[in-house]
Amino acid sequence: MAAPPTLLRGAPLLRLRLHHCLAARALLQPCRSCAPLASAVAASFSTESARPEGHVPSAQDTATVLLISQEPPRFHRWDDPDYRKWKDKEEEILKDIRPVLSLAKDILHSKRYFDGQRLSAEDETAVVKKLLSFHPHCDDKIGCGLDGIMVDRHPQFGQSRCLFVVRTDGGWIDFSYQKCLRAYVRAKYPSHAERFIKEHFKRGSA
Repeated sequence: MAAPPTLLRGAPLLRLRLHHCLAARALLQPCRSCAPLASAVAASFSTESARPEGHVPSAQDTATVLLISQEPPRFHRWDDPDYRKWKDKEEEILKDIRPVLSLAKDILHSKRYFDGQRLSAEDETAVVKKLLSFHPHCDDKIGCGLDGIMVDRHPQFGQSRCLFVVRTDGGWIDFSYQKCLRAYVRAKYPSHAERFIKEHFKRGSA
């Protein structure tokens, strides 16, 4: 019994699609980690073969093709010289600023100082030398002269404590120790400062 003319006309196209499907399976089979991708490709070819002629690809079809064609994500590796260089520099910066960062947090968050209390002579010297002197607006903060450093509540955010410059005329003004540290890092480590600041300082403290 002769095959219907429609089936005979479609046979070469079916063989071609089947060949593509088998070739994709053979190429992807040896890689176990690529099994999900191989399944997706095979399913894509299988689905394509079952579609009638003249089928218009849908948004889902397009998304499947894009997903299959995307490259796998790249992760930093320790055998990458640039990554190792950055991590070494990052640790160097952390080691440099860690003591003064710990001092500032201890002054603000421990019970050593109550609200409105001035720092001890030792703490004041460390804060002025290692923090305030690097503030981008140090001269404006000091104004007519520095009489001391005080801990008190932030004027706008009452739940937060911060450091204040006490001026010789009796006035006082707050300053951010994080701004001081960022300026210090930018001055000493200009090539790595912005990446370090982005990864280690709060975004809202800019």
